[in-house]
Amino acid sequence: MIGNSNHLISEKSPYLLQHARNPVNWYPWGAEAFKKAELEDKPVFLSIGYSTCHWCHVMEKESFEDIEVASLLNDTFVSIKVDREERPDIDKIYMDFCQMLTGSGGWPLTIIMTPDKKPFFAATYIPKDNKYGRTGMLELIPQVKQLWLNKRNELLQSSENISRLFLKKNISIAGKDLDKAILDLTFEHLSRLYDAVNGGFGLSPKFPTMHHIYFLLRYWKRTKNEYALKMAEKTLNAMRSGGIWDHAGFGFHRYSTDKKWIVPHFEKMLYDQALASMGYIEAYQATQNEEYRRIAEEIFTYVLRDMTSGPGGFYSAEDADSEGVEGKFYTWTEDEIGKIFSGKESKDSEMLIDIFNIGASSLESGSILYVNKQLKDIAVKYNIHLKDLNEFMQDAIKKMFYERKKRIHPFKDDKILTDWNALMISAFAMGARVFENSTYEKAAVNAADFIINNLISKEGVLLHRYRDGQSAIPANLDDYAFFIMGLVELYQTTFDMKYLKTASALNKYLIENFWDNENGGFFFTGVNNEISRFRKKDVYDGAIPSGNSVALLNLIKLSRITADTGLEDKVLKIIKAFSETIEKNPEAYTQFISSFDFLTGPSFEIVIVADNNSAETKKVLKAANSAFVPNKVVILKTTGSPENEMAETPGFIKDLKTINNKPTIYVCSNYSCKTPTNDINEMLKLIN
Repeated sequence: MIGNSNHLISEKSPYLLQHARNPVNWYPWGAEAFKKAELEDKPVFLSIGYSTCHWCHVMEKESFEDIEVASLLNDTFVSIKVDREERPDIDKIYMDFCQMLTGSGGWPLTIIMTPDKKPFFAATYIPKDNKYGRTGMLELIPQVKQLWLNKRNELLQSSENISRLFLKKNISIAGKDLDKAILDLTFEHLSRLYDAVNGGFGLSPKFPTMHHIYFLLRYWKRTKNEYALKMAEKTLNAMRSGGIWDHAGFGFHRYSTDKKWIVPHFEKMLYDQALASMGYIEAYQATQNEEYRRIAEEIFTYVLRDMTSGPGGFYSAEDADSEGVEGKFYTWTEDEIGKIFSGKESKDSEMLIDIFNIGASSLESGSILYVNKQLKDIAVKYNIHLKDLNEFMQDAIKKMFYERKKRIHPFKDDKILTDWNALMISAFAMGARVFENSTYEKAAVNAADFIINNLISKEGVLLHRYRDGQSAIPANLDDYAFFIMGLVELYQTTFDMKYLKTASALNKYLIENFWDNENGGFFFTGVNNEISRFRKKDVYDGAIPSGNSVALLNLIKLSRITADTGLEDKVLKIIKAFSETIEKNPEAYTQFISSFDFLTGPSFEIVIVADNNSAETKKVLKAANSAFVPNKVVILKTTGSPENEMAETPGFIKDLKTINNKPTIYVCSNYSCKTPTNDINEMLKLIN
């Protein structure tokens, strides 16, 4: 220990700093901690969590702040704290071990292992004393100490067996190609999981798994199956009406603990805002329903207002807890509504209490806001015009938001992560071009430039985390794949070649350092990772899509934009690498299958050649961006550009020219181009 602090005191992670004054002698992950364990002949107690994790806070308060537990930990182990958001490489490996040993996982993640990083015990939350059918820390730690001292060989053998099983489980052998039938099979599986009453998939908890929505919209586009669109829309509408949506301040909470989307786990994650906004943008494109546009714009309002740093990067998360109570910041009582709206007996208060079901679903701190009635029925009930009711609602939400600002705000995790920022860049870039909004374009540009300037080394190597002036931690597959995707999206919004060049350079580095030369696909970590013996490939599309699923889409798009046919070879190999896994449970890989949908076609390269970025050119771009044609790339060649910019233009479009001195559209598909046209309607006909 260092004074009243431990070895976490110099870290940048907000999660590690939360534990820096625990009486537990925590170390950050690194050589020093493992050397100490080896020299003192102690096992390692590894605890993994994140700053906005409710049960991580509970375990800290119960055990890690407790002198008795801390004394036992310090005597028995070398204790290491890891922020899973800073070190997803470590978290993925040891979470796999936990799921393999216990059949489940979650955070806080607790691993006990040898000094050479081989685990022999795994659990999630552990109480201080025995309860919930769980052995408590006060009993567990002495048991482990006795086993380490008296039955060491058995523990070591167990750790060897577990590690061997882990390695065997993570061997992947290339399979066969996928065919179009996987699209129908995925839809069938999702249909079985679909909750036709409440929207969403499965029972509870319910997550906003947006790659299911992306797939359903593509499947509807491909097959004209109206039920696919209905599944997507009902889910999107149910999420927006439920308590998982922050009705007063906008943005989505982490997930719903019940099947009706009412009671959320209240933390807010940047990646959920990014993935959800892209889902609502695509739903707007597909249906032209203005409500979906409004929801996407409200998510952007929240991110720009509460989650954007001065230099342009986006913060990671907001906690579920405030004042030690989960959800206290977000819940309301009838008395609180009455104070804002002239007493709780007033018509305004009565309508709001009715609309938001205040009193119907209450926690200790108050009621969760959710809407399960049609506003037109509310208008009839209170004898008010629907237009006036909508205006009243907008005004009421603003008043509630400003009143809520007076409360103690949940903790904000202000670290800037490359992968999560990249998802938000994609979302803002999409929003900018679909909604013709320069503010969104500026947000995407600022964030992308922030990463380029702060999180790419002089050698062109990407880093994972920025906080408090420090960039650190080698980037993982998700960082590379998501940022490449964001740059490709941003290129198609700004047509600035800088972003396309950066995407291509990072993609080249990714292939050189992460590619599995033997069986295809990308490893999560690069060749020089410190725990490379447990290096693994992942394709599961969980809370966020997998790096391999997004990398597949990047390879396809970059090959189409740059005419680099060598990338197509990697496309086929990445599909073969995971085909057998995906065919067993395709509903678990919907982002991968959406990427495969692009490959299956029809897909389009739309090249617009124009003398300048004129009003006519903007009309062409607006038409191309408004239509729901997800399997396309758009390239703008501005004739008369400076020589150095023209030299960077993808080779296959260099000789394309305008016709009739007007913006000219070249639509290419299936390795051939149609007759060029000046007619926007002709373009839309070709791509639809």
